[in-house]
Amino acid sequence: QVQLVESGGGLVQSGGSLRLSCAAVGITLDYYAIGWFRQAPGKERERISCITSISRRAGPTYSDSVQGRFTISRDSSLNTVYLQMDNLKPEDTAVYYCARRQTCSGFNALSVTDWGQGTQVTVSS
Repeated sequence: QVQLVESGGGLVQSGGSLRLSCAAVGITLDYYAIGWFRQAPGKERERISCITSISRRAGPTYSDSVQGRFTISRDSSLNTVYLQMDNLKPEDTAVYYCARRQTCSGFNALSVTDWGQGTQVTVSS
């Protein structure tokens, strides 16, 4: 059974950092584009970052809201994708999810049907 498991969330003060992990069971993440999404209370789920499969040469993408503060990366040996989040702001408070597709192109929340449980990030002011 294929499963992506998010972890690493928590409570942090504004300006702090967290590193989220997306670990896989049943698949090799290197062969997929992995997107990080988040959903704040009362808001739609949005994609904030995507990293392509290792066979593609395109660089990672970031939403304007996290550009310059968040960094997505892979550890192939651990079959894990990370989201390093620095300079966190209260508006980053949300449940964070990871998901997989073949490419980052057109990879939005509506195209995902197999969501994990997510991990809660809360940033206090």
